[in-house]
Amino acid sequence: MTRTARLLTLLLAVVLLGGVGTGAVLYAADRSGKKDQEQAGGPPVHPGAVDLDPGHGQLVFRNLAWGPHRDEITTVPADHPDAPRTSSGLKCLRFHAAAGTGICLQAEHGALEDTYRTVVLDDHLREKHAFPAAGIPTRARVSPSGHLAAWTVFVSGDSYAGTDFSTRTAIVDTRDWHLEDNLETFAVVKDGHPYRASDVNIWGVTFADDNRFYATVATGGQTYLVQGDLAARTLTTLHQNVECPSLSPDGTRVAYKKRVADASPDAPWRLYVLDLATMTETATAEQRNIDDQALWADGATLVYSLPGEYGADLWTVPADGTGAPATLTVSAVAPAYLR
Repeated sequence: MTRTARLLTLLLAVVLLGGVGTGAVLYAADRSGKKDQEQAGGPPVHPGAVDLDPGHGQLVFRNLAWGPHRDEITTVPADHPDAPRTSSGLKCLRFHAAAGTGICLQAEHGALEDTYRTVVLDDHLREKHAFPAAGIPTRARVSPSGHLAAWTVFVSGDSYAGTDFSTRTAIVDTRDWHLEDNLETFAVVKDGHPYRASDVNIWGVTFADDNRFYATVATGGQTYLVQGDLAARTLTTLHQNVECPSLSPDGTRVAYKKRVADASPDAPWRLYVLDLATMTETATAEQRNIDDQALWADGATLVYSLPGEYGADLWTVPADGTGAPATLTVSAVAPAYLR
């Protein structure tokens, strides 16, 4: 090939790559701009009054349907999840609620960078108290009584898939606003012995009552289910390879994501259920990668998010390993049942 031919080939490659890059940017910009427009065939969303009254049989979640109410907390009847959504106007990145108390993790957009805060809400979604959050919101839970709220943020990194991340998990008592702003200050008891290490990370709180809770502790390249005691300020390991636990309504089982052998490092988790009395693990019928803290819809069914066309969709699967996954509703994330 002559020098001229090589130069022409190089020029053509540059032009083609530039065209592909420009097209990708324009496509992304066009898609981003359409987020404020309702998606054709998407779920109908209308503004209205939203409350956290547990007596109304509601499913509440962050709406991801494109349009003017994207990212707002919306509600539908729990037994009709595909019904038109009522949107509150309140935007949250992460959300959970129980017994008339809500927790909303929000972004505050600045000129140079975003900051984050945690807002505790009353039953009409009014702000009761707010706390600065140290990083990107990732998990949130309210205790069954509504007296405690917990949240986890990434203070470095933005994914649990690798090892290059650090979390901060806090618990607040909504009765007196006593704040435990970093559960890493709790004493860890591992395999029956006191344990200290500089690499301890804690995330994914799920409450049993107003003192006892479960969470994930990561250290030494392993993850553990721990039982937490607020009064004693302790975390005691119970089982290995457990992440983002979610306690069943009767307190006997924990749903969680488990790293499985031979899975992709970028998609390592499958959804399991652990019997706390026997420490027996049951794999659910969901065989896709689950990067979520599952929710118990009732004593038999798990709800979790998976990537969808407009961000994420909510799915269900039986907790006992039978059945098959099914779509609950599209364009939704961070659910809470208020029955």
